[in-house]
Amino acid sequence: MADAVQIPDEAETRARWGNFAWTAANADAAKEIIGRYPPGRQMSAVMPLLDLAQRQVGAETNTQGWLPIPVIEFVARALDMPFIRAYEVATFYTMYNLAPVGRYHVQVCGTTPCQLRGSDDVMRACHDRGMKKGATTADGLFTLSEVECLGVCANAPMVQINDDNYEDLDYDRTLAVIDALAKGETPEPGSTIGRRASVPEGGPTTLKEMVDENHDYRGEWAA
Repeated sequence: MADAVQIPDEAETRARWGNFAWTAANADAAKEIIGRYPPGRQMSAVMPLLDLAQRQVGAETNTQGWLPIPVIEFVARALDMPFIRAYEVATFYTMYNLAPVGRYHVQVCGTTPCQLRGSDDVMRACHDRGMKKGATTADGLFTLSEVECLGVCANAPMVQINDDNYEDLDYDRTLAVIDALAKGETPEPGSTIGRRASVPEGGPTTLKEMVDENHDYRGEWAA
């Protein structure tokens, strides 16, 4: 399970984020999102607005983003809903960060399928690059969390880093992803052994006619 986060000091948080407001672009985005719902049902927009706010905080801090209490309060006011209702959502879903994180939030899946396929090696690779669960590295680049199922069991073990999944990992492939990010590169998300989606490693065995005929699977097959 994810380690308990350490909520920052409230006075410092309010001093930094007490005047939070949408950027012009995000104000337009928020208006469009709220407009998807019937009048009086604007509270249904709480999840995308919290995500939008977290991304704005991330852009302003050059991190993956998090939700200070004043920012959650801002979203609640924008939707005319009690703060506690918005806070309940933010604390329920692990997609929302309640404390500052690094530029890259490395979420290692530790659920049974990933554990059986080697998630301990993935975690060891993270530790060998200076990461500790529930903490951010001194350079501000990486925050490490252990989380529950991320829904990519067929390609276990895997990690989610910000918005991207990296799958079919082992110790060395995990190091390669981390090292590329540290150098400012963007590793190709998805399977690190080149498999397409969740097809077998040797290529599809059924529904082959649905595969793009121009897709070459690591030189091993072409439908």
